[in-house]
Amino acid sequence: MTVPLSILDLATIGKDETVRESLDGSVRLAQLAEDLGYRRVWYAEHHNMPSIASSATSVLIAHVAAQTKSIRLGAGGIMLPNHAPLPIAEQFGTLETLHPGRIDLGLGRAPGSDQQTMRAMRRDPMSAETFPQDVLELQGYLTGNSRIAGVDATPGKGTNVPLYILGSSLFGAKLAAALGLPYSFASHFSPAALHDAVAAYRREFQPSEQLAEPYVIAGVNAIAADSNEDAQAQFQMVRRARVGLLFGRGRKFTDEEADMVLESPQGQHVEQMVKYTAVGTPEAVREYLEGFAKHADADELIVAHQAPTVEQRLRSVELTGQAVGLVTPAGSAR
Repeated sequence: MTVPLSILDLATIGKDETVRESLDGSVRLAQLAEDLGYRRVWYAEHHNMPSIASSATSVLIAHVAAQTKSIRLGAGGIMLPNHAPLPIAEQFGTLETLHPGRIDLGLGRAPGSDQQTMRAMRRDPMSAETFPQDVLELQGYLTGNSRIAGVDATPGKGTNVPLYILGSSLFGAKLAAALGLPYSFASHFSPAALHDAVAAYRREFQPSEQLAEPYVIAGVNAIAADSNEDAQAQFQMVRRARVGLLFGRGRKFTDEEADMVLESPQGQHVEQMVKYTAVGTPEAVREYLEGFAKHADADELIVAHQAPTVEQRLRSVELTGQAVGLVTPAGSAR
């Protein structure tokens, strides 16, 4: 690979798996990624989603960091409109203090939930409108240059936790460019504006104390397996799960029903969401990722291994790492 490879761990709770099994799997995944030489692992804030266990994102990062040694860990991302900037600065300042040089803080503008959940979180529906100001306030706490007189983040002040702007539109791209921050595009589930957003970010980027030149991380899905048939079967299970997530509204689909939805016009939305997905043997996945890095004009790829179970995700991480040349010396694996 000509660019670094990282992982977006969605902490998926697979069919017939428990939350504890998912979280234990996240620890194992990060340990494996560390052994193989991946650059970082990120976790995303989602709420009221029965298939995702990373809702308490900073807690999960702390748990994984305590059981790894060197790999960077972070939020990809914290949905800042759900929070006041000060407690986020304190949380990530604590993480950086305990695990210096290993913590990233990606920030998103979306709620990471539905309208009902937003109300349950006591979130102001208009809070997304102040996202740029909230980013600056948060940055001030972490750099020790608080924008609110008499208020500092302890821990947090002076930790300089690096910030990343996440997005799937030109809004995030232009904000990241204006603030001189790295930009991570969510092409693993919302690919439509990839080229326009990356181009706008690179064109409008203004250097900052954190970053001298633009830096793009592009999201991409992957399912690597020992055979193409196995990988394709896993991918079909992932598509079916997306049908339940998008159209279920409390009901469960049989495989036959889910396949019918996938073949309908509504199913094209699922296909669009997983447009950028590497599926197959390790060699096929490596070839896809190399091509996608050029296609996305990315400085780094962050890969969401979408295999349905913990064991299948671990195998996908291992096979992908080996295929792209991240293999560490024999005997180093846990």
